[in-house]
Amino acid sequence: MSVDRAEKRAEERAGEAGGAAAAETVATAAAVKYYPVAPGVQLNVRSGPGTGYSVVRVLPAGASVPIYCQTPGTTVSGYYGTSKIWDNIGTGQYVSDAYVYTGSDGYVAGRCG
Repeated sequence: MSVDRAEKRAEERAGEAGGAAAAETVATAAAVKYYPVAPGVQLNVRSGPGTGYSVVRVLPAGASVPIYCQTPGTTVSGYYGTSKIWDNIGTGQYVSDAYVYTGSDGYVAGRCG
């Protein structure tokens, strides 16, 4: 989902919530940053933070993903090294951070849960 669409959806939900909660929801949607997936990689999106979880979809080469939160999971060796960090890109959707260019070997978002 594009940032504009995410902001619009947040504004719609915020209108229902009203007041200070509305402003917070819009600010949260605007703060989501997108990160590129490794070049030429079609990336498996899994239902949990590990290779033992089922694949729920596959991202096409050239995709970028939002990172809502991060959590430790199965260690994966990928395009950007070896990492046990998994990025939550949506409800029930996780990708290995070893395939996402964040500019860091550590956490770039808050911990999930």
